[in-house]
Amino acid sequence: MFYCVIPARIGSSRLPGKPLLDIAGKPMVEWVRQAALASAAARVVVATDHEGIHDRVRADGGVALMTAVDHASGTDRLAEVARLCGWHDDAIVVNVQGDEPLIPPLVINQVAANLEANPDCGVATLCEPITDEEVLADPNAVKVVCAAERALYFSRAPIPWARDRVLRGEGGIDPRCPPLRHIGLYAYRVAA
Repeated sequence: MFYCVIPARIGSSRLPGKPLLDIAGKPMVEWVRQAALASAAARVVVATDHEGIHDRVRADGGVALMTAVDHASGTDRLAEVARLCGWHDDAIVVNVQGDEPLIPPLVINQVAANLEANPDCGVATLCEPITDEEVLADPNAVKVVCAAERALYFSRAPIPWARDRVLRGEGGIDPRCPPLRHIGLYAYRVAA
């Protein structure tokens, strides 16, 4: 069993108001909420510091909680929701980014299952191999370096950099050890 929390902040620096941005007749946050509801989550909560988002989610039949305005991150907002809801320290909470309207519910289930299968871990996330040179070069695609199935380093730079392949004109992706793109999805144990 796991819970989903969708942090939704109105004051994005890149796209202000994006949780309420209309996409095919629904606000972005509603598309994200619907994806989370299609997962195996026991409960889906939108966490926001904005009354307009709160009211819209509730009007659409969802659960929304008002959180403090001074959180530094969505993870802090998630921790406040876990505290307000009284979730047990061992409970798994998936932080579903409020700007991912196309997130597949199976991916949400996967990150929760990964954390559940590893009781020694407090946090889990997902990544996928990069096969496209443009994605490798794109600073909007976060890359991750892993060892023994653990994330070591995150960067917007193309890492690992296959310098010798690039110098030979073969491109920056080594098929023997492809770079990994981080999928901005996290699962936490409440105690973490």
